[in-house]
Amino acid sequence: MFRGFYKKTTAQRRAIIDEFRPDLHIMPKALPETVADNMIENYLMNYEIPLGVAVNFTINDKPYVVPMTVEEPSVIAAANNAGKILGNIKTTYGQREITGQIILSGVKNPETVLQQLETHKSTLLQQAKDASPNMVKRGGGPIALTFEHKSSQIEHYIVIYLTFNPCDAMGANAINTCLEALAPSIEELTGEIALMKILSNYSEVAVSKATTSVPVQKLHPNLEQAQNIAESIALASDYASIDVYRATTHNKGIMNGIDALCLATGNDWRAVEASVHAYASRTGNYQPLTKWTYDKESEYLIGEIELPIPVAVVGGTISVHPAAQWSLELLNNPSASELAEIMAAVGLAQNFAAVKALVTDGIQKGHMGLQARSLAMQVGATEGEVILLTEKLQEAPQMSSTIAQELLQEIRDNHSEEK
Repeated sequence: MFRGFYKKTTAQRRAIIDEFRPDLHIMPKALPETVADNMIENYLMNYEIPLGVAVNFTINDKPYVVPMTVEEPSVIAAANNAGKILGNIKTTYGQREITGQIILSGVKNPETVLQQLETHKSTLLQQAKDASPNMVKRGGGPIALTFEHKSSQIEHYIVIYLTFNPCDAMGANAINTCLEALAPSIEELTGEIALMKILSNYSEVAVSKATTSVPVQKLHPNLEQAQNIAESIALASDYASIDVYRATTHNKGIMNGIDALCLATGNDWRAVEASVHAYASRTGNYQPLTKWTYDKESEYLIGEIELPIPVAVVGGTISVHPAAQWSLELLNNPSASELAEIMAAVGLAQNFAAVKALVTDGIQKGHMGLQARSLAMQVGATEGEVILLTEKLQEAPQMSSTIAQELLQEIRDNHSEEK
């Protein structure tokens, strides 16, 4: 069904999606100005970014067409190719939990304050639950309270951690409401002042994992070359674990796909980025989020990814943005946990595509083919000129706006002569 999908016209692609999901609603209307005006302050206009789809994905034995909102030409192309090679990606999810903090500053007797909090823990937790009745009714809400003493060179602090189950929502407003409702009781109990009451975007337990085992023959028709590619991917993965310069770019490639899916589904990509990079640094050394190994005995390349992805499927922008709602429908209306697993699979595929390109033809070969099209549009090529100018740019020894303008002029001059 999706063979040569990228070669189709926009209308043909939409028809294929309709065939793939006949129950899916028609393409969403543009974001209404009345809705947009209420989403942000000082609204003026909509800034549009293309929404496309990555096909060829199979996750936990189910086929997926993945919506991606991104301006970078090569991201979706790379995901398409990787999805086809990786085959069935297996995913799991940890615990659906977020954490909030109430931070007491200027604490003179930390041990006494900790003891007071521990003594009244059950009462305080019930107060937190009372502040979030709707979430509790849905089976979520406050789960636990823990306390910790932290000190800097200038001050002693006591931190109250509230663990919270947001169900399928992001939960930021819900947990912040609980924290602010709980803070006065804690201040009265301890005699201390709450410096801050706020959600943390970091979680070590709400972790998505994805794994894949790729027969080495799928990497190249020539077995020896395929084995070399597998070994090189494993070495590139290993090297990222000892070099922060490489690990940063390694992880950025992962987030190319995850951020694009976050945007398409109306999720807060900034929160996801913050959480992911904190997780990559949890050992004290910034580490790659994926690991690739080559099992020479079985002739399989094995890939795995592990990272926290705090996303939601209800509330906020998700519930009012037409494209976000359509994107979730395209994904068969997943739960928040399922959406996080899909994102992990996309991140693993995006990383595979990038690393494979780096250890074979180099990143520029694939990039420049797609960049040529963008460059053609930048210099003013019309719809009918873009294809021909793109081909000429790819054949040129160098690619720049100056060369693109010269080639475009040649195309137009030749066209005039033919007339």
